[in-house]
Formats: sequence, structure tokens, C-alpha cells
Amino acid sequence: MDKKEFSHVRHILGKTQRQLAQLLGVSLKAIQSFEQGWREIPLHVERQALFLMALKSSHDKRARPCWVVTRCSEKIRRECSAWELQAGHLCWFINGTICEGTVQKSWQEKMKICRQCTVFLGVVPSTPGREAGEGHE
Repeated sequence: MDKKEFSHVRHILGKTQRQLAQLLGVSLKAIQSFEQGWREIPLHVERQALFLMALKSSHDKRARPCWVVTRCSEKIRRECSAWELQAGHLCWFINGTICEGTVQKSWQEKMKICRQCTVFLGVVPSTPGREAGEGHE
């Protein structure tokens, strides 16, 4: 996540820098540093910011689960964390999910795939610097 995307998330959430700092459990100085690009945004902060944005925008209860969108086989479904937790709209947030036939080894690897996926794009509003892809539907 870059500084533009981070700032966009804050605006989507409708929070001041101070309010977002409280939500994310970081200092106001950290938020300012993230938005200025002086500090790299830690992965745990990125995950929580995206999760909060997804919660704010997930008013559409008709969101199709990832295993339907990606047409996963029953075998893959049974092995996937998203299926086990019945959280197909939050598959991008959950470690241990099976995307493109394999479990991703890191958050960065996973997000490269997720940022192009229609499940993620349907739950997390588009942000600057991230093109809306067709996903793997």
C-alpha cells in the first residue's frame, strides 16, 4: 500500500488522522508519516485499514463468495480457510486461502492476486494507484 492509497482509505472511512490513529492503534505521527511517504506502511496496518474499509463498504449482503466467483472445485473448497470459515467475501483478508490453485506464502504475494480479483474489488472500493482488474472470474 502506498501513501496515496492509505490517504484514500482514511477519506473513505471519513476519519481525521487522529481518529484513524486510534482505530489502527498507532500514533498520530505514524499516520502523518504514512501519508507523507516518510515511513513504509507496516503490513498489519495495511491489513487493518483495508479490513475497516471493507466493513464500511460491505452493505451489500448479496456479495458472492469467492469459491463461487472463482469456481473452485469441492476439493479446493474443503482445503481453503475462507470456505472453512464461510467468509468468502473476506477471502483476501484471511491467510491460508487457496487462490490460483495454491496457498500464498506471504501477504504481499496474496495481495498481488487479490488486488486484481473481483471479490476484493467488490468489497474494497477502488483506490488511486490501483486499477480495477477483471479478476479471475
